[in-house]
This record gives sequence, C-alpha cells and structure tokens, in this order.
Amino acid sequence: MTLLLEPRVLWRLLRGIPRHGTPAQRLAKFYGPQADRYDATRESLLRGRRPMLELLDLPPGGHLVELGAGTGAILDRLGSRANGLGRISLVDVCAPLLAVARRRAAGRPNVTVVEADAASWQPDEPVDAVVLSYALTMIPDWFRAVDNACAMLKPGGVIGVTDFHVSRRDPPVGLERHGFATRMFWPLWFGHDGVRPNPDHLPYLLHRFDPGVVLERKAPIPGLAGLRAPYYVFIGRRRKRPGA
Repeated sequence: MTLLLEPRVLWRLLRGIPRHGTPAQRLAKFYGPQADRYDATRESLLRGRRPMLELLDLPPGGHLVELGAGTGAILDRLGSRANGLGRISLVDVCAPLLAVARRRAAGRPNVTVVEADAASWQPDEPVDAVVLSYALTMIPDWFRAVDNACAMLKPGGVIGVTDFHVSRRDPPVGLERHGFATRMFWPLWFGHDGVRPNPDHLPYLLHRFDPGVVLERKAPIPGLAGLRAPYYVFIGRRRKRPGA
C-alpha cells in the first residue's frame, strides 16, 4: 500500500483481517487503527475510482447511494458534482471508517451516513445511481449486494462498480482471459486483508445490468516493482423491462 506506514497500521496489515466475530466486528478491528490514514495509504493502488466516477451519469438533483462507502471519500472525488445531487447516502458496516465519513459529510445537508449491511439496506424510495468502489470483494454475500443494488435502482438507473479482478478460466466473450498464475496469485495476495477477487463478479454484473462501459486494467502495487493487480470498471443500467 505504502512503505511509510505508522507502526500500528503496518502491524495490522501484516496480521491481516481477524478471523473471528461478525463481519462488522472484524472490519472494525482491522480498520480501526488505520481509519484516519486509510485514504492516504490506498489512493495509489485503487486506480479504478477516478475513471468510474468520471464515466458515471449522475442526474442533477438525483439520489446517489454508495454501498461500502468507507470513509466517504467519494464526496471529495465528486467535487462540485456532489453539491448538485439531491441526496447522497453513504452506507457501510465499518464504524471506524464511517466516523471519518461523518466528519467529511459535516455541513453537507444532502449527505446521510448509514451504518448498515450493503446486502440488505434499502432506501425509502428508488434511487438514480448506485456505486460500489472496491467494496464488492469485501462483502461476503456479494451476489446479494449486487441484487440489492439492482432492487434499489429506478428502471434505467445507473450503477458504477470498480474493484480488483481475476477472470474465469473461460471468460465471457469480450472479456480478458487471465493466465493460471494470475488467477491463483491475486486472491491469495489480497485474501490476507479480507479482499477476495472473484472470477464471477464481472460476469454477474453483465448478467444483471445492461452494460454501458467495461474496462479491464492493471494497477501497480506501490513499493513492489513489477507487480500489477488487475481491476475492472463497470458502468451499467437497470433494465427497464418488467421483472429485470
């Protein structure tokens, strides 16, 4: 992530995510010591966030939900676009990261911070856009989170997802095929910190939504020359036909 970490943050990263407790408890214990430094230590690795947000169609006055919002850094990344939205809901189960999000949201009347499960929380009415930014790989019931995102969107509403990625051995037509070493290495590498790249994530998004943009890229690992982690950017829309 970065070579200039505080000792307690480095120690937590080396130990990895705790194995016991509820998902919320495990995340709180893992991210608690590093919550205030989270954004600074991840920015150079999480390369998909900027292009995903740049490509996302956000209607003026609309309602945007981020599932797995963490520290609420999306508010900074959106810049003036955040002020043009009617509502922004930041949803996460990790209390220490949400504490940072609440500080970031202070003075923004259109922003609500919600401590809840991304796989089950629903807004009071359908929304215009949903974002999952490096969150799907950390959600145990990830398929439920995708279905939940689809359910909260208005027909024709937009979803933006970016995350780490490994392909299926035989990926859908048009998607990249990763070699055996790539498919085996990255889930082991990231799994220590509770991040689980899954070959079914991108195909399932393609199944559930009408795709608009699909990008597959690689990001360098800070401090480790030669290592580049695969990631994707997906922009899609909820289908307008009944039952979709």
